[in-house]
Amino acid sequence: MEEHGASVASLVIVIIVAFLTPILLHRLKLNFLPVVVAEILMGLVIGKSGFNLVHPDMWLETLSTLGFIFLMFLSGLEIDFSAFSGKKKREKLPSGKLEPNAFLVSTLIFIGIFVLSLGLSYLFVLMGFIDNVFLMTLIISTISLGVVVPTLKEAHLMKTTIGQIILLVAVIADLVTMILLAVFVSLYDGGQGNTWLLLILFAAGVLLYFIGRRFKNRKFIEAMATGTVQIGTRAVFALIIFLVALSETVGAENILGAFLAGVLVSLLAPNQELVHKLDSFGYGFLIPIFFVMVGVDLNVWSLLSDKKMLMLIPLLLIGLLVSKILPVYLLKRWYDKNTVIASAFLLTSTLSLVIAAATIGERIGVITSEMSGTFILVAVITSIFTPIVFKKLFPKENNTEKKRKVAFIGANQLTLPVYSELKSGLYEPILYHKKLEKADKGISDSLFEIIELEDFSLQSLEKTDAANADIVVISTGEEETNATLAIAFKEYGVERVICRLESPDLQESLWEHDIEVFSVLMSQKTLLRALIESPSVMNILTNQETALYEIKLLNNQFEGMSLRAFPFTGDVIFVRIFRGHDSIVPHGDTELQLNDRLIVTGTKEYVDELKRELEFCEWC
Repeated sequence: MEEHGASVASLVIVIIVAFLTPILLHRLKLNFLPVVVAEILMGLVIGKSGFNLVHPDMWLETLSTLGFIFLMFLSGLEIDFSAFSGKKKREKLPSGKLEPNAFLVSTLIFIGIFVLSLGLSYLFVLMGFIDNVFLMTLIISTISLGVVVPTLKEAHLMKTTIGQIILLVAVIADLVTMILLAVFVSLYDGGQGNTWLLLILFAAGVLLYFIGRRFKNRKFIEAMATGTVQIGTRAVFALIIFLVALSETVGAENILGAFLAGVLVSLLAPNQELVHKLDSFGYGFLIPIFFVMVGVDLNVWSLLSDKKMLMLIPLLLIGLLVSKILPVYLLKRWYDKNTVIASAFLLTSTLSLVIAAATIGERIGVITSEMSGTFILVAVITSIFTPIVFKKLFPKENNTEKKRKVAFIGANQLTLPVYSELKSGLYEPILYHKKLEKADKGISDSLFEIIELEDFSLQSLEKTDAANADIVVISTGEEETNATLAIAFKEYGVERVICRLESPDLQESLWEHDIEVFSVLMSQKTLLRALIESPSVMNILTNQETALYEIKLLNNQFEGMSLRAFPFTGDVIFVRIFRGHDSIVPHGDTELQLNDRLIVTGTKEYVDELKRELEFCEWC
């Protein structure tokens, strides 16, 4: 009974610490410190390095292991494979040079990082710090997506080319080091060396991907996605457990199966509502327990008392920085020195995979527990100071307001009035139209600036800047052309594609590609019926002063803020909030979340001001 009471007491302490840590960060305004790093530091306070209040047992070890598995799953889920697409046209930088090819440059930088890491690993072996070059190379070359992604989001750099390069380097490092870690375990764990068995795991992953792709958009799956069934969440957890079990069966680490599960879910492009649920469960329960326990198990005083380990800490920090600065210096061809150095510092951050490699290395007897603790301590240190240095060094962009580009393909009586209205607002509309039809349509050059095309073929549009628009509206006279162009622009990576279609047969295929469809006939029928049944509502929709507007929340400064505390000005009123598939009636205690679609009403002046604050922050 006493042992059971002690175990429950330790679990309660860890849970309470995990709950209080983000509150303390918020209250003390320590925004520069990642929450996961703060959780490790709090673990140090209550663990072996501090008051020794927590004693690991079966409960904590099980929950901590599950937290680690789920962390690896979410690391795989964070990988956005659309970033690997090189189809988007490159723009000119302020220096006048053309933007670099993000994927090519990122690949070259990672190759440089890996080669340098290998060389530095041999130096550490020659100095007698470690015996295994393979493991040391993985330790030095890995980069923490968990630190890179939030830092880029906070700096509003995810949409920029330099942000995409930094993200891609981290993604490639995550993928390569995770696979190599599995190979390392296969080679050194018991000397079996059954590396070929990993092919079974990857083959199972490919098979599951095609099965998931086949069933993802089935209507019966969508029907079971809500309520008490939550089939999407069940499928994700079944996938994780299956791949974790298979990973251990073929002699790899369970974290590789979890990481592969995350990659598969990311490839299947889940809706944001499901991703939010998984993030909430992981970062709200299991993962904090894991990070707190990392701190609990770490004995800093024993590390600092060991002269060899004490000497290794600064040398390893220097090695991590050197391995990133030299390859990243390739970016000096396009960017200024501060941007390059800041990027190198951010890529020096390392956390989750170092903890994984250190834990595995200790378990299979390749390194000592002191060495494992030193690697984890260095990872924590990099996660604290690298985001701070990045924010200090990275050049602040000017705050001139950037407008969203809207490309209209097809100039007609439907698109021309919308073009005119958008031109005076927060958008930068561009009209593309066939040269021969322009005169026939009676379109005046004095009223509309139109870029002429030979025809509406994809080849003609590829010569223009249309693919770099934030929104593409396709409204030519040919439905087949509209559908073909819509799919092509979506594949180019255009954020939103709106296509005019009157045929219901084509609409369903476009919805599967996440393309927004509008029909003139359906719009007219809907408006006429609304005018008959709800004239007051129609007045709201058509009156410029009291119209309804949709704003997407992209500014993370307002995430978690209640409407009662929202600092908006003017006469704007929140009418509805759409969150995933849910429709929420807003009230004072309603908390905003990223990617919420806010339906508001008010005068256009104040609505535009609100849009700048909430929706346009990504482009600031």
